[in-house]
Amino acid sequence: MLTGLLLAGLLLLLSAPAEARTVYRCERDGSVSLSTAPEPGSSCQGVEIDDHSAMPYARSGIWKGTLYRRTVGGRVVYGTRRLPGAVAVQKFDFTKRRRARRPSLGKPRLQPYKAVFRSAAQKTGTDEAWLRAIAHVESAYRAKAVSPKGAMGIMQLMPATARHYKVVDAFDAAQSIHAGARHLRMLRDLYSGDRVRVAAAYNAGTGAVKRYRGVPPYAETRAYVRKVMHMYARYRVAMGRYTRTATTPVVRPLMDTLRERACQRDPKRSAVECTTAFGGN
Repeated sequence: MLTGLLLAGLLLLLSAPAEARTVYRCERDGSVSLSTAPEPGSSCQGVEIDDHSAMPYARSGIWKGTLYRRTVGGRVVYGTRRLPGAVAVQKFDFTKRRRARRPSLGKPRLQPYKAVFRSAAQKTGTDEAWLRAIAHVESAYRAKAVSPKGAMGIMQLMPATARHYKVVDAFDAAQSIHAGARHLRMLRDLYSGDRVRVAAAYNAGTGAVKRYRGVPPYAETRAYVRKVMHMYARYRVAMGRYTRTATTPVVRPLMDTLRERACQRDPKRSAVECTTAFGGN
């Protein structure tokens, strides 16, 4: 169901059909528009969007304009191009939102549930810095956190995920952290240690990652992956894994991933040796 509301106050598809999950990026004579159905006379490409995005503005470059409504074959269609029979609904301007400063994620925190994170990391062979980065971005360590989609607890487990890992109380810190670590371990094995895909799947699900063969084109998921990778680098530094001198913290984890993959392709090195050499995942 298309339920995305932009915080700026305008929902581009305010009256779009409930089943709409695809919008169309249409090009004509060098101009770009967005529509809930293909436009006649334009070259259009369907784009699947997540439940928290009204339209893929960043990908289209459309930040300011007018929303139009027209009827095609008995169906109401909304778009940003004025076509014959279209009626202007309202103007929109996201330029101020685009220039808004991104909120800070805060500094790494190593004290919350220190023993539990250490235990979960050791039992699952997961890098504690990675586990904490996920928890930091997901809930900021709030044990009672609940997302609009129903994810719960420190690791923001969805009900189905919690049941899979036999979690009795998703708001119990220890149960949440251990289940989250087990889930990350499963994703690590599924994606051969590719942390980018692991983060994307943790946010959007394995089905979306499989469908798009990588990070899905969801604004929320792409932003999530960037945040997690950024915080992972900062947690590595905070835990003494790296210093800031030789290479910037954001680059180092990605370098590790590439080096580990190269190591795993070496017929003389076993997967266990490579994982050990690079500190696990």
